[in-house]
Amino acid sequence: MSVRKLKPITPGQRFRVVNSFDAITTDKPERSLLAPKKNSGGRNSQGKMTMRYIGGGHKQQYRIIDFKRTKTGVPATVKTIEYDPNRSAFISLLAYADGAKTYIVAPAGLQVGQKVVSGPQAAPEVGNAMPLANIPLGTIISCIELRPGQGAVIARSAGTFAQLVARDGKYATIKMPSGEIRLILLTCMATIGAVSNSDHQLIVSGKAGRSRWLGRRPRTRPVAMNPVDHPMGGGEGRSSGGHPRSRKGLPAKGYRTRSKVKASNKHIVERRKK
Repeated sequence: MSVRKLKPITPGQRFRVVNSFDAITTDKPERSLLAPKKNSGGRNSQGKMTMRYIGGGHKQQYRIIDFKRTKTGVPATVKTIEYDPNRSAFISLLAYADGAKTYIVAPAGLQVGQKVVSGPQAAPEVGNAMPLANIPLGTIISCIELRPGQGAVIARSAGTFAQLVARDGKYATIKMPSGEIRLILLTCMATIGAVSNSDHQLIVSGKAGRSRWLGRRPRTRPVAMNPVDHPMGGGEGRSSGGHPRSRKGLPAKGYRTRSKVKASNKHIVERRKK
């Protein structure tokens, strides 16, 4: 995977950096794994705007992803590596030996024609899904469950990964993508390898119109608002707005909002660095 810098033949291409999509093998998704995706435009059931800065955008179809990897012991062949408009990572189409087809979040290094398998008996190779109890210590993992059977919720974004640090009793110690060190049950599943498309962070859109294609409307800076609209609004001229905070007055940029009595606090060994 690599990125390309375009020649500035138009103003929108002057700073644009695009993904070269070297790893993509097809532009036709599997039709049986597509689902409709409705856009709300940020409005609720009454038609009132409840989320700002949302609307428009290109029509998209949702790709049904298998986050649980429940077909234990059934080998699958990687058919394609595809682009998914709903996530930053690439996805991969698997064809199982029993005829079933599923999409998974593609790990980096996965190749078309490669065999992958899930379950306790799988080898710790890229693309295989295994319980944390069976993964060797120090292994780079992604698409991790937080609760057994829940499906992958951790390290699913492009280029992200976690590391299995230790095992003690019924818990595994995981170093999360944020740097947080956390305990997760050994029966939870994880995929071997980091998530694909690590160059996603290097992409530069180049123009405001690309945000509109993605369904993002222009965002008004809080310091440009009136006091009635935001705690950071008002003031004469270009006043700074004071301490950064949300629309409801909650401090931002460093203020910790996690509950001190949350039940899962006991599973956090070390908080992420500021």
